[in-house]
Amino acid sequence: MSKKMLGNMLREAQRIQAEMQKLQEEAKNKTVEATAGGGMVTVKANGAGEIVSIKLEKDVVNPEDIEMLEDLVLAASNEALRRAKEMVNEEMAKLTGGLKLPGMGGLGDMFGA
Repeated sequence: MSKKMLGNMLREAQRIQAEMQKLQEEAKNKTVEATAGGGMVTVKANGAGEIVSIKLEKDVVNPEDIEMLEDLVLAASNEALRRAKEMVNEEMAKLTGGLKLPGMGGLGDMFGA
């Protein structure tokens, strides 16, 4: 492989890494939402894999059945995080053309993809 080809590959890898870092920052501002219990529990997560809000309808709060509420919050939270991961993976696929780039320290690594 010539030095010119190697230099071009290195520049391209650096460009992709910079774009991945930019995407990671932008993902913090993008949210997805998931619900459980017919909309009684709503959870929002961002592209950084953080839960940013949880909303509960008054009717779902029953002191006699806390376990059901816990299950609904858990289900909505897991679905919101799954959707956030999916959103990030779709953005990464656009950036990399669907190629897996190990060791680039991007969002896929953050979510264990």
